[in-house]
Amino acid sequence: MANFLEHGSTRPTALITGASRGLGAAIARELAPTHSLLLGARKAESLEPILSELPDSTAWPVELTDYPAVARAAEPIERLEVLVHNAGIADLGTIADSSVAQWRNTLESNLIAVAELTRLLLPALRAGNGHVVLINSGAGLRANAGWGSYAASKFGLRAFGDALRLEEPGLRVTSIHPGRIDTDMQRALVAGENRDYEPREFLTPETVARAVRNAVETPRDAHPTEIVLRPIAR
Repeated sequence: MANFLEHGSTRPTALITGASRGLGAAIARELAPTHSLLLGARKAESLEPILSELPDSTAWPVELTDYPAVARAAEPIERLEVLVHNAGIADLGTIADSSVAQWRNTLESNLIAVAELTRLLLPALRAGNGHVVLINSGAGLRANAGWGSYAASKFGLRAFGDALRLEEPGLRVTSIHPGRIDTDMQRALVAGENRDYEPREFLTPETVARAVRNAVETPRDAHPTEIVLRPIAR
């Protein structure tokens, strides 16, 4: 990352969290032709496949709930045009069976870490007339049984985006609410539901990534505030 920041770039810069695979990697592929990329993940080694595919990108490995480490990683970034909050967890269970730890971990990863990283990067985002993209969920619009803590974190994420949009009028803030996506995380969720996995039931990561790119490329006279995507029943 030092070389990237020292030498700079004539292209706008985008930071994508959770970029090592799935939707995050798909977003990286969509933005790579037009942006210099900082790709976030917990471990540097997990980024090796996407970095080999996109060799002009730069690894930005940090545990997002380790706030001193996040502050150190964010400090060198002086200008940022796009921040995509894609990292998150889905630890599902009924309210009756959930624990304090589950609620804390879910809210920490899906909401508090997003708020803190955004806060730390506000000077860079202001300098770049930046665009914050929040990868939310259909669960951020309605809560289903067994999804209580996850939905609460995503409802909170939507509220965070609404407040940020009003507090920082120089920035654009887009909440993207996709339905369920064909990813490794989705396979784990379906296995937990004790049913067969059928990829055709879900959105592809590429479709959602295209929506992110479309939001980022929307001309500056418009503010794409919310985008909702649902898979077509097949």
